[in-house]
Amino acid sequence: MDYEKPVVCVLDASTYVGFWILKGLLSRGYSVHAAIQDNGETEIKKKIKDMEKVEERLSVFTVDVMDYHSILLALKGCSALFCCLDSPDAYDEVMVDLEVRGAINVVEASAQTQSVEKIIFTSSLTAAVWKENISSEKDVDERSWSNKEFCRKMKLWYALSKTQSEQAAWALAMDRMLNMVSINAGLVVGPGVTQQNPLSTMSYLNGADQMYENGVLAFVDVNFLADVHVRAFEDRSTCGRYFCFNQTVNTEEEAVKLAQSLSPLISLPPRYECQGSEVYAERLRTKKLDKLVEGTAY
Repeated sequence: MDYEKPVVCVLDASTYVGFWILKGLLSRGYSVHAAIQDNGETEIKKKIKDMEKVEERLSVFTVDVMDYHSILLALKGCSALFCCLDSPDAYDEVMVDLEVRGAINVVEASAQTQSVEKIIFTSSLTAAVWKENISSEKDVDERSWSNKEFCRKMKLWYALSKTQSEQAAWALAMDRMLNMVSINAGLVVGPGVTQQNPLSTMSYLNGADQMYENGVLAFVDVNFLADVHVRAFEDRSTCGRYFCFNQTVNTEEEAVKLAQSLSPLISLPPRYECQGSEVYAERLRTKKLDKLVEGTAY
């Protein structure tokens, strides 16, 4: 016997990942509040507005993550929040502060509702892999955090933003006794990513050489990533952080394939041929993700 699925909110649904989560939820029969920020028209925003005209289970809300009350309006009646904040501009020190404040406002607003029972928070592997001694660690898993001072020193603003935003969200969620799960995504790849998500993609790849050589450069298909978000919501036993990626890039051949898939954001010399045969040690572990995808999270 079918039961009516709950209403959920995706904020910001106009980010590349948010849009794919939105599509995944609608395809599974959920009613969705798509919260989008008013920071200029984009191809994804146009698609969402067109979808609203024909999809009765979709309601679009315009929010400002610096305006707490606009977030509350979008969350009204929702049992879960999928929080996927991403800057539409290049990441710098100012953007770090704005994203952290936005994450705090979104989690605080969730705590003030009577309805939100779970937050699925989109974070990044870059919130876990940046530290001076990463090459000395055999296993890098969900217990690992990037070193904020190291990120600041190296001007890794994307990694710093994701680290500080996630840590602030966790601190507040625990203080407010909210049920939260974070999904720490690898570099997101998928249809139209170079046109629809260029700045975040390039921001993630800041320091790609070091990530590659240290065995912590990984990518994830956006459709798989969206599916993992929905599974993390539906599985009541999920808790804590989940690394989410499909493959670690640890050979030159794989690095070239990745670069080719991100053309024209990344350009290789004409007729480039692989020179090296070195295989870098994979350090990232996905035990929690494997169990979730199998259907038995812990």
